[in-house]
Amino acid sequence: MIRFIVRRLLYGLLVLWGVVTVIFFLFNILPGDPARMLLGQRSDVSSVEAITKDLGLDKPVAVQYTNFLNDLSPLSFHNFTDKDSYWYFDESDYGNAVKLVSISNIWVVIKYPYLRTSYQSKRQVSAIISEAFPKTLLLASSSIIIAMILGILLGIPAALFKDSLLDRFLLVFSSFGMSIPSFFAAIIMAWLFAFVLADYTGLQMFGSLYSVDNFTGEKYLDLKNLILPAITLGIRPLAIVVSLTRSSLLDALSQDYIRTARAKGLSGFRVVIFHGLRNALNPVITAITGWFASLMAGAVFVEYVFDWKGIGVVIVDALEKYDLPVIMGSVLFISVVLILVNIFVDIIYAALDPRIRLS
Repeated sequence: MIRFIVRRLLYGLLVLWGVVTVIFFLFNILPGDPARMLLGQRSDVSSVEAITKDLGLDKPVAVQYTNFLNDLSPLSFHNFTDKDSYWYFDESDYGNAVKLVSISNIWVVIKYPYLRTSYQSKRQVSAIISEAFPKTLLLASSSIIIAMILGILLGIPAALFKDSLLDRFLLVFSSFGMSIPSFFAAIIMAWLFAFVLADYTGLQMFGSLYSVDNFTGEKYLDLKNLILPAITLGIRPLAIVVSLTRSSLLDALSQDYIRTARAKGLSGFRVVIFHGLRNALNPVITAITGWFASLMAGAVFVEYVFDWKGIGVVIVDALEKYDLPVIMGSVLFISVVLILVNIFVDIIYAALDPRIRLS
């Protein structure tokens, strides 16, 4: 088991290195001058040259790539004395660090990964992401919980009443839910429930996680504004969970142990819930864990439509302003989340099924 975990972690590091490499070279071939973007209308030749040197953009691409990896790596190399060196350790950028060993005035240190600084707001990208990520996490978690609960509850009657009108309706709903794009679904949900039926639902098209009390002026948590984006984001995984629950439960109910349970005189409820459903949930759990990681990345369009201030809105805003460090940092962060979730799921599978460790 230890060997399996180490192997998966090494695979994850290789994938992460590949993602970092693709992100760096993809955004470095794009047109535009970051120095002029930082200076705006105040740009002149000397100022542009100074900013270009400060960002390390005057160096060859290979050197820039090495510096990019050095900034991202928790174990990195830094100079603590020469302020003109690009590897100079600036506490305002890197924070605190633990020095390990010195090699020709270059220290090997342990630090937090540095995602650079926003061209527009001048804030550190890590601070921007840490502010937006909890909202995206809340949205994705709420969506997957809705999809899991409703999907299982709808999948059970679909399996018990196979080929009935209810079953056919749920199959059509599953096909429709899996095919509809999130962006289109968000627009329809916002228009229908927050505009046309707003007087009946009391929902808003644009709402933040916190609302302000009109009398006291204090902020309070308003989960009502989470309803529409959470349901919209959860439509596709809901459709998949319904379909998987139905098919898995039908397969489980045809097994010999189900016939044995019924022959012993157990009630239909106990047979379905405690014997059939319990053994049918493995593929459902697989789908849920996989979709949770996908929702973290797929929330971009839903957040943008509902103006939910998560990573999705941050990415779209950065794209509009051509703020490359924010775009690169956000994409890299989402990639790390996807990799970590997949590694965690692989380890859980290996713990439950020893045969996976041999693969």
